[in-house]
Amino acid sequence: MPLVLFVCRHNTGRSQMAEAYLRLFAGKSVEVASAGTIPAEKPEPIVVQAMAEDGVDISDARPKLLDPQIVERADRIITMGCDVQGVPRIDEDWGLPDPKGATIERVREIRDLAKAKAKELSQRL
Repeated sequence: MPLVLFVCRHNTGRSQMAEAYLRLFAGKSVEVASAGTIPAEKPEPIVVQAMAEDGVDISDARPKLLDPQIVERADRIITMGCDVQGVPRIDEDWGLPDPKGATIERVREIRDLAKAKAKELSQRL
């Protein structure tokens, strides 16, 4: 089973969205994880809200530190558009805007971009 790892700096927004959507679309055919190079304590509340509006509950998600063992096992490492340090390879960069400090309308737009990219990726895998 392939492992897809989404990486961002704080693992509080874009990477959490991407992880949740790929898990939703790919089901058990793909192992999915996300991590941050400098993880925060919890996901951005506005991101949790925007995801809940789309029927996806990430309220229990917790930002995680990038684990070298998961990086080693990952078949695909995807960054979100942030400048991350310490990632040995990047297979794709999704170039998503940072939702931190954004309005709910902007976070919804970012959510929809992450959703579309995750759906497209699930079809490629």
